[in-house]
Amino acid sequence: MNKINHTEDELLVMQYQSGDGLALQELVRRWHKTFCEKAYWLTKDADASKDIAQDSWNTIMSKIGSLKDPGRFQSWALRIVFTKAMDWMRSNQKNRKKLEDYHQTYDVETEEPKNDEAIKKVLLKAINELPIEQQQAIRLFYVEEYSLKEIGDLLNMSVGTVKSRLFHAREKLKVQFKNRNYEN
Repeated sequence: MNKINHTEDELLVMQYQSGDGLALQELVRRWHKTFCEKAYWLTKDADASKDIAQDSWNTIMSKIGSLKDPGRFQSWALRIVFTKAMDWMRSNQKNRKKLEDYHQTYDVETEEPKNDEAIKKVLLKAINELPIEQQQAIRLFYVEEYSLKEIGDLLNMSVGTVKSRLFHAREKLKVQFKNRNYEN
């Protein structure tokens, strides 16, 4: 997000903290779609992502008054969305795993992938088999192109922890691809 938008968000937060209810409406207008998209990106469930975004707004509204640095609204709010999405994923992981196992049983490719698109599908499947924390790090770093520091801020952890999750995720993916002879 550019500096102008960041400054506008900071001003809106300060206005809301001063009692201007319209400032919150403007924050919702500016951020709700992004919250839904981020939640969907993690959950791959459109209905759940809308619920997560709404639940995130409830938390934001109850805690925004105590936000000490309004300039950190973006990372603070996105951290809330990510936490809510991760909570939803953990609570639904058993059902999701059963469904994935069912699909894998009936959708398994019998041939080795021969083109880039097929390899991408295999890679995506391998990423989805990683622990949730490692999936999150991989997606934020490689897909969303967040920096290590930004990921640490979003997930409320140190850069070292982010690096560790990325390292272990890459190592697991390397092993899977070596076992499938995609890497020499």
